[in-house]
Amino acid sequence: MERPSLEINLPDTHEEGKLYVVDSLNNLNKLNVCPAESQHALDEEENTVGAGENTAGSNRNQCLFFVTFILTLIVSLALVSFVIFLIIQTRNEMDQISSRLVLEKKNIEELKKMNNMILKHLNLSGFKE
Repeated sequence: MERPSLEINLPDTHEEGKLYVVDSLNNLNKLNVCPAESQHALDEEENTVGAGENTAGSNRNQCLFFVTFILTLIVSLALVSFVIFLIIQTRNEMDQISSRLVLEKKNIEELKKMNNMILKHLNLSGFKE
C-alpha cells in the first residue's frame, strides 16, 4: 500500500473540512431564513405523505397494546385463582389438623383418667413400690 505524504493530504483535508463547515452553515441558514409559513407547508407535506403509515403504525400499536393488556389480565386472573385455590387448600389442611389435634387431646384425657383409675386401684390393693 502506498502512503501519500502528509504535506499533500493536509491541505486537501483542510479544504474538505472548510467545505463541510460551509455546507453546514448554509443548511442552518436555510432553516433560519425559511419563513414559518413555508416551513409549516413543508411539515404538512411531510405529514400527508406519512399519514397512511402513521395510521397503520398507530393501529398496530393499539392492537399490540390491547393484546398485551388482555394477556396481562388473563395471567393476573390465573395467578389470583391459583392463590385462592392455595388458600382454600391450606384452610382445609388446617381444619383437618385441628380436628386431629382435638381427637388426640380427647384420647390423652381418657388415658389420663385411665391412668388415675389404675393408680387408685393399685393404691387400694396395697401394691406400692
